[in-house]
Amino acid sequence: MGDAVKDEPSRVKDKLSRAEKTRLTRRRIIAAAADLFLDQGYGATTLDQVAARAGVAVQTVYFHFGNKATLLKEALDVAAVGDDEPVALLDRPWLEEMAAEPDPVRLIELWTAGGREIMERVAPLLAVVRGTVGTDPDLAAQWDVNENQRRTAFRALAGLLADRAALRPGLTVEDAAELAFLITSVENYIVATGPLGWSPERWRQTTTTLLVRALLDGTEGSAG
Repeated sequence: MGDAVKDEPSRVKDKLSRAEKTRLTRRRIIAAAADLFLDQGYGATTLDQVAARAGVAVQTVYFHFGNKATLLKEALDVAAVGDDEPVALLDRPWLEEMAAEPDPVRLIELWTAGGREIMERVAPLLAVVRGTVGTDPDLAAQWDVNENQRRTAFRALAGLLADRAALRPGLTVEDAAELAFLITSVENYIVATGPLGWSPERWRQTTTTLLVRALLDGTEGSAG
């Protein structure tokens, strides 16, 4: 009995170690896939190449992800939140901070600051997806999933502003969400930081100003 109790911490440690090894393997595979998607495109990337770059057997890639479309989804999810923790974007602490912020302008500033960080991580991958949605059903479906997720997020923002009675007169929550979704679209970010040569910080400042002017009732002050 005593030996069994003594051995229990060792078994728990071994189990945790195996779980962490599995997680690290998944991280390597996702990172390798993201690099290859960016380097040579989604269509040209094979799971054999992903496995080789990650330093694992291709069977390991299939075991964890099943197919390339799932691997792309995982790469986008990690890019969106910045890690592989199983916590949805809208359940992250940054949303709690915004929910506790009484000033609508400051709320929008917090939103676009978080949006800038997300865009810097996810826009390069989404540009790959966007460029080939017309030729690949998997990519078209993934693009729709990501856009629907963004629309859900902007409904949350519009709801927070409505709770503060800050929306421009006549503007519904749905209208506000659609305006915010349009102003902060991935396409706009790509154009701003690509052809226009803007820095991500300039995109953030401009987007903040546009959102304040489009959504708020004009008595909230100016964005900084």
